Amino acid sequence: MAAHTALGYLLAVGVSDAARGQSIGPALAGIALWVVCLNGGTLALNSAFDRDEGDIGYLKSPPPVPAHLAAFAFVLLAAGLALATRLPRGFLAAYAICLVLSLLYSVPPLRLKAVAGADWLINMWGFGTLTPYAGFAVTGVTPEPFQRMVLFAFCPLFAALYPLTQIYQFEEDRQRGDRTLALILGIRRSLLIAVAAASFAYGVFFAAGLRAGWRMHGTDLVRWAGLVFSLLVWARVLVPWLLSCETMTDAEHQRGMYRGLAAWAVTDIVVILAWAT
Repeated sequence: MAAHTALGYLLAVGVSDAARGQSIGPALAGIALWVVCLNGGTLALNSAFDRDEGDIGYLKSPPPVPAHLAAFAFVLLAAGLALATRLPRGFLAAYAICLVLSLLYSVPPLRLKAVAGADWLINMWGFGTLTPYAGFAVTGVTPEPFQRMVLFAFCPLFAALYPLTQIYQFEEDRQRGDRTLALILGIRRSLLIAVAAASFAYGVFFAAGLRAGWRMHGTDLVRWAGLVFSLLVWARVLVPWLLSCETMTDAEHQRGMYRGLAAWAVTDIVVILAWAT
């Protein structure tokens, strides 16, 4: 979360100016509020109502939910919103939107994480695009058209990643009565959606390169090659998974999810190198 938020900051000011400390104070404050208050509060709120007992990715045996966890989450979210009023309006707006999305996603009776499609839309916009946008907006810089395209491309890219985080949890979601998008679609169609969404995301990345004026020589050629490399990383994750999905175990699906997270990290790095250096 911190890295993906920082991507927006680096996209706004560039790596060299970031190294000289440009807008570093607001950036650090914004990243802290986004990661600790917004993301931390969202995770706490989600845990308070989910009460997971099985493997949820980074916690193979989740501890019992502490008393008053939901109240703590609300305080954390509200404190972050109050502090965000001291930062540029674009950041405040992104924080407020994501706070509302967090409540809609986690809190009954709506609890949209259990509604197929709604869970997907909230995450693809909230984490995919609004998170790096917040890092960008905290600098007060207005994004150029190609930068808006780069930020938007992470929306369909997270649309590709999100179903991958659910496939190995089908049984627990069924027991809880959650009708997630991946559960409704099934494994194969979820992976087909992931392939299509990742392909669309990279179409936008390539279009952003054209809009930024990249040519086919020199440094720009290296930028194009970086995008192609990161696209191939995604293909290496998704295509074998799609071909073997019917015979894979839950543990193998979970390993696929971690490979998807690694592919996401590769994309973040390539985008920084391509548009912020």
